[in-house]
Amino acid sequence: MQSNRTLEIGTGLFVLLGFAALFFLAMQLPQSGLRISGTRSGYHVTADFDNIGDLKVGAPVTMSGVNMGEVDSIRFDSSTYKAVVGMRIDNQYNKIPDDSFASINTQGLLGGKYIGLSPGGSDMFLKNGSHIDQTQSAIVLENLVNKLFASFASKPPSDSQSPPANPPAKEESKK
Repeated sequence: MQSNRTLEIGTGLFVLLGFAALFFLAMQLPQSGLRISGTRSGYHVTADFDNIGDLKVGAPVTMSGVNMGEVDSIRFDSSTYKAVVGMRIDNQYNKIPDDSFASINTQGLLGGKYIGLSPGGSDMFLKNGSHIDQTQSAIVLENLVNKLFASFASKPPSDSQSPPANPPAKEESKK
């Protein structure tokens, strides 16, 4: 009787530990609405994109692999038909050239999206309220696969039994 009770308690603790681990991992995702750390200060910049894919508020903003801030808003501009992404950049990164390039990248093959900044060459720097003009939208994997299938579908089937277009010339025998 005692060993059965011990087994039930051990199983319950194991399941509870599993749920705690899942909760911890979910909080580490950039798309998670809950924040463990406090609100950080910084300056806000915007950029327009034709397609943001599945970019979410809270996604990282990086340059050279260093996390410099996060996406703090996403909205649709009905006059330009583009997505306007608002980013908060940490105050310590105040020397980003104002002609920098923003692109939406993917973390790994199936990972989440993030904003990658590439530095420009200007002597002027981004400040609160700046707008990044040069952008590259997200590459949507489904669109690439659809284009690949469409290119295969448009090719005529190859007939392996048909003779070659220019058969090799027969050699004349010398007598």
